[in-house]
Amino acid sequence: MNTAGTIDRPFTHDPKKQAPMTPTTSEPVGSATPDFTTTGANDSRQNRTREMQLIPEALARAHMHDRLQEAEQERRAHRVVTARRLQRRAERASQRARRALAMAVMQ
Repeated sequence: MNTAGTIDRPFTHDPKKQAPMTPTTSEPVGSATPDFTTTGANDSRQNRTREMQLIPEALARAHMHDRLQEAEQERRAHRVVTARRLQRRAERASQRARRALAMAVMQ
């Protein structure tokens, strides 16, 4: 599939592989800035592009780390609530058993 890209979805994000911008015939001559390339500017643009492409990945990684920690905290809180409920239930059962034993001893 050899289709040309659009402005919104470029064929490639690498500036070195993109087609150079050429003035159209409808533009007057000399209206656009001249084409020139500087090695330092290209290198910095490449680095900035690479870094900027990694920013969403780093944000997603940090977001997932936060979500995983929140989920772990919720699981711990749920376990604590369940343990307390079971402890209260065990204490009530123990109280009933003591009462039953006391009633059996009294009769």
